[in-house]
Amino acid sequence: MEKRIEKPILIRVHPQDNVEIVVNEKGIPAGTLIHDQLVAREHIPQSHKIALKDFAAEEEIIRYGEVIGYAKEPIAKGSWIDEHKVRLPQAPELEALPVATRIPAEQSPLLGYTFQGYKNPDGTVGTKNMLGITTTVQCVEGVLRIAVEELKALLPRYPHVDGIIPMYHSYGCGVAINAPDAVIPIRTIKNLAENPNLGGELLMVGLGCEKLVPERLFLDIPQDNLVLLQESMGFRPMVEEIKAKAVKILERLNTRRREVCPASDLVVGLQCGGSDAFSGVTANPALGYAADLLVRAGATVLFSEVSEVRDGVHLLTPRTISAEVGQKMKDEMAWYDHYLDLGSVDRDANPTPGNKKGGLANVVEKSLGSIAKSGTSPIVDVLSAGEKVRKKGLTFAATPASDFVCGTCQLASGITLQVFSTGRGTPYGLAMAPVIKVSTRTELATKWHDLIDINAGTIATGEATIESVGTDLFHYILAVASGEKKTWADQWGIENALCLFNPAPVT
Repeated sequence: MEKRIEKPILIRVHPQDNVEIVVNEKGIPAGTLIHDQLVAREHIPQSHKIALKDFAAEEEIIRYGEVIGYAKEPIAKGSWIDEHKVRLPQAPELEALPVATRIPAEQSPLLGYTFQGYKNPDGTVGTKNMLGITTTVQCVEGVLRIAVEELKALLPRYPHVDGIIPMYHSYGCGVAINAPDAVIPIRTIKNLAENPNLGGELLMVGLGCEKLVPERLFLDIPQDNLVLLQESMGFRPMVEEIKAKAVKILERLNTRRREVCPASDLVVGLQCGGSDAFSGVTANPALGYAADLLVRAGATVLFSEVSEVRDGVHLLTPRTISAEVGQKMKDEMAWYDHYLDLGSVDRDANPTPGNKKGGLANVVEKSLGSIAKSGTSPIVDVLSAGEKVRKKGLTFAATPASDFVCGTCQLASGITLQVFSTGRGTPYGLAMAPVIKVSTRTELATKWHDLIDINAGTIATGEATIESVGTDLFHYILAVASGEKKTWADQWGIENALCLFNPAPVT
């Protein structure tokens, strides 16, 4: 017998799609009459795909108007299409990709938008006022942790300082320091130390015998900014020297105040994690709309995650502003293809069990949803992992997709605020920059009411539009950047560790 549920809601993104996504929280029961031509043949969970037609084996399965895979077996209309029924297609051939052939027209500028930021001597602007402490090698971490705890006890004396961020990492020694790919972790450490949210100040703690000597990061580092533990006469002198040099910087940072700055001074990173099948229809398109508004206001926006772009790269290279930028994007994809080959894995190693539970069949479907974050603006530049941002507008920063590695690379590139979309949920946060968390589903926003900042799930249920949520997000970004609003991650002090990307050998 056919069943009826109160209001079966399904989403079809593109007219050519031959699948739809189930919106209902409890899914759609077997036998449900969805409309006159479609009956659910089995229970289909929320965010998963229902077949809109009978599929023959090897027939194309289309979502977002793109082929996400091929039916491994015949699939009857009304059936649940999960990852086990979908064969992965070939990745787009890089050399054949067109570049700079569909450059989006310039949109009218958005004038008059400002935020309250911290101006730096080098012309950059921060959204936080933090003391950063750079390490050259993991060996110093134990001592530095104790010094930082004692420094945190002094922070009430410096009410205008937002906190202390020690940059712990596992690099610096026991590594092939002169290997070609060693440039990636080295520049990342250097550029992290120069993030605009650290106020142009520098404090570095080294050991004294490591391979990554301080001069390799900064040629002329003053002694007032450097502590070498091997030069100290024991443990307490190490701690006291770190504290003494840090206090001088804290005193300078405490004199700083927020000033009115144009929105064009913002550098915003976009990222997703714990993605699901709603990511590409709710949160990420809203992020993309907000990104377009930021670009129109003159700001800098970064999107990343190579393995979550690779299968949609044919949609991105035509948007690059020149043949040079388009070729750089292809080169970054090719580098990462080779990197995965060295590890004897293919690109479909990316999706997690949670991604699949959330309805994503494979990395192709995940990629098509992920690139929605990029909006519609021209892509003005492509960065290698950990490189500093160079241009205003939309930039692709080629990072791994791992949340923590991507976040670390984006901080090194100079982001001062990040927007992070999630469908399955993650409490991820960064100490160095505010992280605005956007949920793809209302159920997650309700469940994690004190972790999710913006709910994009209302787009799926028709209570809001991509444009309205994207506009709200744009204004929320300005408010967070100004210190007027505090993200949940910052309210709770949720800080994930920095995680360097090091593809070079460890010796």
